[in-house]
Amino acid sequence: MERHDGLLIGALAKATGTKVVTIRYYEQIGLLAPPVRTAGNYRAYDRTHLRRLGFIRRCRGLGFTLDQIRTMLALAGQHGHDCAEVDRIALEHLDEVEAKIADLQRLAGELRRLSSQCQGGVIGECGIIEALSPDL
Repeated sequence: MERHDGLLIGALAKATGTKVVTIRYYEQIGLLAPPVRTAGNYRAYDRTHLRRLGFIRRCRGLGFTLDQIRTMLALAGQHGHDCAEVDRIALEHLDEVEAKIADLQRLAGELRRLSSQCQGGVIGECGIIEALSPDL
């Protein structure tokens, strides 16, 4: 078995809970730097890849777009730079999240209203089906 320093793609995928195809995609679009190759032409990822992929995964889990993540990754390397741009991205995303929450609350209210109209019985008399059916 070949000796190498670094994680192979399967180990990186397992360590970060990321699918191999997603890791390759992140490499393809430039979010994740291509790793060095072993003598056997396997990708060998290091701690930097692990940390960066962890950051990307956390951001994706919080709903940031790939473009927002790309910008934050670019800024992350500028330790002495003003963080106003990162703040702007976070606040922009917060506005989007709060708008989605408001939409979901409206949806929940509508579903409660529809469900309250259901008195049981048969589908032909279902208040939910009737409320969801367009008036033609």
